[in-house]
Amino acid sequence: MAETKPNAAAKSTSTVQAKGSGNAISYLAPIICLVAGYCIWRFILGNPDSFAKPDLEGGFWPSHKGPKGAWNRAYEGGIIVPLLIGCFLMVVTFSIERFLTIRRAMGAGSIAEFVRKVQFHLANKNVDAAITECDKQKGSVGNVMKAGLKKYKEMIAEGELNTEQKVHAIQKEVEEATALELPMLQKNLVFLSTLTSLGTLVALLGTVLGMIKSFSSLGEEGGSGAAAELAVGISEALYNTALGIATSSVALLMYNVFTTRIDSITYGIDESGFTLTQSFASQYK
Repeated sequence: MAETKPNAAAKSTSTVQAKGSGNAISYLAPIICLVAGYCIWRFILGNPDSFAKPDLEGGFWPSHKGPKGAWNRAYEGGIIVPLLIGCFLMVVTFSIERFLTIRRAMGAGSIAEFVRKVQFHLANKNVDAAITECDKQKGSVGNVMKAGLKKYKEMIAEGELNTEQKVHAIQKEVEEATALELPMLQKNLVFLSTLTSLGTLVALLGTVLGMIKSFSSLGEEGGSGAAAELAVGISEALYNTALGIATSSVALLMYNVFTTRIDSITYGIDESGFTLTQSFASQYK
């Protein structure tokens, strides 16, 4: 009976450790931002002292009249305005959260320079020095490279597997480490991509509701007074449009910035895996 060689998966265990998956911000931030949006609309834009005819007993939605400033006129845009303010606050919140996370994932220094240093150490068969470079880099590329280098070092001392099996074990280790890093980079980007479209749609809803209200007043009253009321109503409705466009524009800009940075990290990870497998295959035949 032919003797079978043990495969790489059975011979060695992975050194990759699963990362924590807590993501409370994705649940709390939308609620907090919407509440904050209502508070800004109700108590700052809708400050009774900023209106000529304040409604002091309006409760949840006071009907203040005669705004003294442009910001206070935005209050009259209706109940859609606090939703739009909340959406804008969500864009700001998730942009800050993604910026901090991705900046940490980028690590210290240039990714390309880090990969070149690791290649240099591997060419000199100094795996420990390469691992030290990973500790200095402290980013996602460094984490993936370090996991691969540990397996790389383990495979050098492995005597029962052939070169192809060892290379496969290193490649598998890199893939497992990558699978843990990428979700952390892409997490919460869905909020920015959703708000890119949602901001415009919510603004359109507010604008349409404002126009319906304005033309209803025109039909009921008639005359030059109603025309003036219509002009004011249209102006108020367009505040919804302005807020929605601003929200969507910022969300789209930040989404593209973050995806570009994630692509650079992903490219660095791919280059790291290629470096490890090619180095081992050429030096430890």
